[in-house]
Amino acid sequence: MDLSVYQYGGRLVLDGMPLYGSRDPATNLRFTYPPFAALAMVPLGPLPFWLATALWTAASVAALAGAVALVGRALGHPVAGWHVALLTVGALALEPVWQNLTFGQINLLLMLAVLIDLVHPERRWSGVLVGIAAGVKLTPLVFVVLLVMVGRRTTAGRALLAFAGTVAIGVAVIPGSARAYWTENLFSAGRVGPPQLTHNQSVFGVLTRLLDAPPPNLLWLAVAGPLAAAVVVIGAVCWRRGDRVLGTGLGALAMLLASPISWSHHWVWAVPVGLALWQHNRWAGLAWIAVFVARPFLWPPWGWRREYEWTPVEHVVGNAYVLAALAVSVGVAVALGRRVGPLARRPDDGVARRPDDGVGRQDGRSFTGHPGPSGG
Repeated sequence: MDLSVYQYGGRLVLDGMPLYGSRDPATNLRFTYPPFAALAMVPLGPLPFWLATALWTAASVAALAGAVALVGRALGHPVAGWHVALLTVGALALEPVWQNLTFGQINLLLMLAVLIDLVHPERRWSGVLVGIAAGVKLTPLVFVVLLVMVGRRTTAGRALLAFAGTVAIGVAVIPGSARAYWTENLFSAGRVGPPQLTHNQSVFGVLTRLLDAPPPNLLWLAVAGPLAAAVVVIGAVCWRRGDRVLGTGLGALAMLLASPISWSHHWVWAVPVGLALWQHNRWAGLAWIAVFVARPFLWPPWGWRREYEWTPVEHVVGNAYVLAALAVSVGVAVALGRRVGPLARRPDDGVARRPDDGVGRQDGRSFTGHPGPSGG
């Protein structure tokens, strides 16, 4: 469904038509991403849908496998090809992953781009991929904040420049559509679907379901802002202490909590977060993965505004992804406060540093200093 809309956006650009205002005839959905995203979809526009689907699915699965391999190396456990394949197939059991493939969404590709830059910010052009990802879908801008907080200001600046470049390209190539997006469409949360739908696992969605109507912006910002900021801070501390995967994953959770619309298939970050949790605590990792395999947010009645009739228990179950993210954030904060286990490692614990980052590198060992997964 979403891939069809991506193709439609690419064809609108090729035909010189406005991006926003019309609907894809095949799905009756609008193109809602920034103008640069439509320009990136131009190569898909002329392709037969079956071929676009095959290429897009292959690229998404490859991105998932790449993320698994990257996370494995970052956690100090380089994995063989068969192991990557096994974990990739296993990850297909997670609802956000298989939904992402079913819809033809772009989230797996964006996740890999962000992981490359956040796990390996020492690269010469690190930050560019984060900026491009933000140009396709604005929410990755939260990782710029994370980069600043961990002392990677040069990388953060490079990300902002890359993002500004995507905006400039959109304005230069399709100025009318760019003007419509940045002045009219940007702050309309309802443009991408009903915010009360249970699939919207964000703070805005939780408040909408609790209040039986979309919350006032001030209330939403008063709740979502501090929560997301706290999770980013926890992620930054985690990143500085050596766990770049979990730190980046917490940044992603902050992004999902803060966004007005975080559909369940946006939560593909459950994969790297789950792998990082498994590194620290097997039970926490299993519990996290179980939530995303069972997808409990669909257990209560949903659709046709039935979310407004939920009981207190149904609100708990129906907001499972949000509550799981908050529970993990609190658990990591407690572990950091106690300075126990792998999270206790500090950037100056005998690990070489680059002069401009203030953060220890990961050198192929686990965070306890041993080659294996021990350490709790």
